[in-house]
Amino acid sequence: MQRKPAILMLANGIWFKGVALGAAQETGGEVVFNTSMCGYQEILTDPSYYGQMITFTSPHIGNYGVTPLDDESPSPTVAGTIMHEMSPFTGHWRAEIPLDDWLRASGVTGIGGIDTRALTLHLREHGSINGIISARDGNLESLLEKANNLPLMAGLDLAKVVSCKEPYAYKPRGNWKSCGLRVAVYDYGVKRSILEYLAREGMEVTVWPAQTPASVVMASNPHGVFLSNGPGDPEPCDYAVRAVQELLGVIPIFGICLGHQLLGLALGGKTYKLKFGHRGANHPVRDVESGRVSVTSQNHGFCVDPASLDPEKVKVSHWNLNDGTVEGLRCTHVPAFSVQHHPEAAPGPHDELNRFAEFRQLIEQWHAKQG
Repeated sequence: MQRKPAILMLANGIWFKGVALGAAQETGGEVVFNTSMCGYQEILTDPSYYGQMITFTSPHIGNYGVTPLDDESPSPTVAGTIMHEMSPFTGHWRAEIPLDDWLRASGVTGIGGIDTRALTLHLREHGSINGIISARDGNLESLLEKANNLPLMAGLDLAKVVSCKEPYAYKPRGNWKSCGLRVAVYDYGVKRSILEYLAREGMEVTVWPAQTPASVVMASNPHGVFLSNGPGDPEPCDYAVRAVQELLGVIPIFGICLGHQLLGLALGGKTYKLKFGHRGANHPVRDVESGRVSVTSQNHGFCVDPASLDPEKVKVSHWNLNDGTVEGLRCTHVPAFSVQHHPEAAPGPHDELNRFAEFRQLIEQWHAKQG
């Protein structure tokens, strides 16, 4: 198959020449990298990557194809994808469509045939940076101008962009037995696997748009509130921070990823942008209380500043062993906790799956005390 030539232009003038993948058009976003060796479909359909172009560090992508069973959202949410080589063959019994065909049908533009090792090293040294992939424009000056005109990720509220527009009851894929607990999920870009694991614990899940006021959610009489993952900068999400502040002490709360950052902001803390973020399936995290080290799946570009937190109200429960950043919070005065990593994995290890059971137990204990 003869592929169109394509160019990846970074906003600092560094560029790579390769071949067009998928829709073979032009796209732009923040260029980041993911170190996972597999799980490309889950990554490409994770709403937390909205506005970003994913560089896969694994050199060979697409060999096991695509199946709707592995989607984390109805369609790919990335701005684009970057890889060294896309497999021309699909060899797995679950595969329903080749990766390239799926990207093309979904309107996702990518680039292949470039030195992703060199690109990743550049991003590690200089940080995540905006870029343009184009199979239409070969003019380097034009592409550089376009890359520099893209909005920076810092300051962008993307949670309300990817969120559902109306509340809905989640219908689990598994035949899980209900424990009678109702959980309201704030959708800032929630992954399907998170909803499934909540249901697996026996909880009945209703998903709410990101901008839903706390009073509306509480009027549905949930037993607990879950704050989901999502894309963008947490600080502009003032509506979400306000809702969490109103819910603190009223109902048990559990947050993951962006939800973790929003809990930190609601508690009076601050967040900051990491140089190149954490994206992969092999990040070691230490549980402060038990000393246990888990290997975790991660996808975030922002982090909670531990120095900004009030130690009388919240404790850091987990630390990232690679760079010492905050990986979990536990409130001391209200029933609320959060983790920065992804206990549901998808893709990644399942070392932290017990966080969902911990949430159920927190709900049961809180309501038992309330009578």
